[in-house]
Amino acid sequence: MLSKRPEGFRVVVESDSSAGEEVIKEILSQMKAQKFGEDDVFAVHLGIEEAFINAVRHGNKFDPAKKVTITYKIEPEKAEVFLADEGDGFVPDGVPDPRVGNNIYKVGGRGLFLIHSYMDKVDFNKQGNCICMVKYNRNKKIVPKKEGRTCQ
Repeated sequence: MLSKRPEGFRVVVESDSSAGEEVIKEILSQMKAQKFGEDDVFAVHLGIEEAFINAVRHGNKFDPAKKVTITYKIEPEKAEVFLADEGDGFVPDGVPDPRVGNNIYKVGGRGLFLIHSYMDKVDFNKQGNCICMVKYNRNKKIVPKKEGRTCQ
């Protein structure tokens, strides 16, 4: 189950693939200011871009009337980012593993696979239209083991 959204920054942007660029830059800038390492910054960059593209393409179906809401909080120990679209949602466990069988030749599912691979915690709301991603600052030596799909 998706945790409570952080009381940090909340930005609503248009459902356009380039609309999130400034927000992403700000998140990464805050991470660097909190002394996150390059690998952690890269992981969050990749995770947010993939989640944003999925929200625009699959969630909002490129509908310019729909928005994507990005809520984030960057602390010295962790970066927590929520992305919500205005779509109907999906069942995350229903997305086939892109590394198995004929899925190797299909495009779908790779972004979600990358998000799970690079983030420390990934979770979705019940509807499937909001993702929570957490990355712990490895420089702070408070890195818990990956715990599957939980978000605290």
